[in-house]
Amino acid sequence: MLALNPLQVRSTLLDAIATGSARVGVIGLGYVGLPLAVEFANSYRTIGFDVNQKRVDTVNSGKSHIGDADSETIAELVRVKRLAASADFKLLGQCDCIIICVPTPLEKSKEPDVSYILSAAREIRKYLRRGQLIVLESTTYPGTTEEMLLPMLEETGLRLDTDFLLAFSPERVDPGNTRFRIADIPKIVGGCSSDSSDVAAALYGKIVPSVHRVSSSRVAEAAKLWENTFRSVNIALANEMSVLCRTLGIDTTEVIDAAKTKPFGFMPFYPGPGVGGHCIPLDPHYLSWKVRQHGYSPRFIQLADEVNCAMPDHIVELIVDALNERGVALRDSRILVLGVAYKEDVEDVRHSPALEIIDRLRQKRAFVSYHDPFVARLDFDPADLPATRRSAFDERNDKRKGGLQRPLLGGRRRTDPMESVELTDEELRRADCVVIITAHTTIDYTRVARETQLVVDTRNALTSGEGATVVRL
Repeated sequence: MLALNPLQVRSTLLDAIATGSARVGVIGLGYVGLPLAVEFANSYRTIGFDVNQKRVDTVNSGKSHIGDADSETIAELVRVKRLAASADFKLLGQCDCIIICVPTPLEKSKEPDVSYILSAAREIRKYLRRGQLIVLESTTYPGTTEEMLLPMLEETGLRLDTDFLLAFSPERVDPGNTRFRIADIPKIVGGCSSDSSDVAAALYGKIVPSVHRVSSSRVAEAAKLWENTFRSVNIALANEMSVLCRTLGIDTTEVIDAAKTKPFGFMPFYPGPGVGGHCIPLDPHYLSWKVRQHGYSPRFIQLADEVNCAMPDHIVELIVDALNERGVALRDSRILVLGVAYKEDVEDVRHSPALEIIDRLRQKRAFVSYHDPFVARLDFDPADLPATRRSAFDERNDKRKGGLQRPLLGGRRRTDPMESVELTDEELRRADCVVIITAHTTIDYTRVARETQLVVDTRNALTSGEGATVVRL
């Protein structure tokens, strides 16, 4: 713990960061916080804080509950006492730099839910002392750091710059991406003061290749939202173009492949069954909510959300039409979904379009099973579906509501979500329709096409139809 004169906050923190004597605390040990804590633990003594005691115990036992954090690395950092986890927030007082990495979901009305940020800030406020740097990484609307966190911290009687520093640096984690991990991705830093920016930039400069400083925390908050709104809007355009091309009898992928040969002015985005994960379905709403408070209606963002949210219903329509062409009704048909995670090669099902597609199919009385080498059990909770798209589950047939368990594979059930279990030819042949929602690279799509009667391929995973009838976006 640092002992200093009120005027020495900036210089003393910079010295501690430079010499490696600073202590780092990371609040939230989820998909952002745990990998970040591991990175910092390579340079500083680090404590990860979480209200979930199971997560805390897992980390302290040298194991990881996150795919992007390696258990072997965690075990070694715990062994040499550079990394520890705790549910005791009193230990925040021992930390020189505290980073907030908590969830920022949406309420049912699609308004921001910053309750996790507020909860973390209240804990920090209890133990705030002179000489600390606080950094918010959780995605949120512009103004959160300055308008919400700063007043809360100053309620202690301590003051910005004189006593503590405060900044925003948006997380840029891409789960499952082995090419770009935390240590490979530049960080944006925007402080509530110049001193705050200086110290936050110095801290992150120890673990990332470069730091891009911006003039304020508001700019840094807006930059994160811009990144994901850009993706949301362009995915929506690709989705709308796929419907347009299908109406005109044109191959969407061929059009995109042709357009991307232009060496300038074009960036390829591909259509899909919808958007999922922790960012794209949520972040644009944080931006649109904030500007609506100032009397501006962000129509482009709203339209993109409408287009993307319509894709699951579009996929169901494709399935119905494809089955009708074969003289098969959707009711009582056997549908096998390949991939239920929100993106390839991860176990994360948050806001996955697969949830909504499966829900719609079961409402229409289809028998649905799934194969996903990363997801052992799929639990249905209306909260997992987009806020404006939730529907009542079928109350008339218990076989078609609640969780889905993978069927018996090779005479046993899979219990480890990361264990890759082979998909049998029998399952493929038995299905009236196979729907590819997530294109995991571990699935043999050539065999899928060979053994299946009908495939609705929402990810363009099949290079050839083989013997199957293939319907693409």
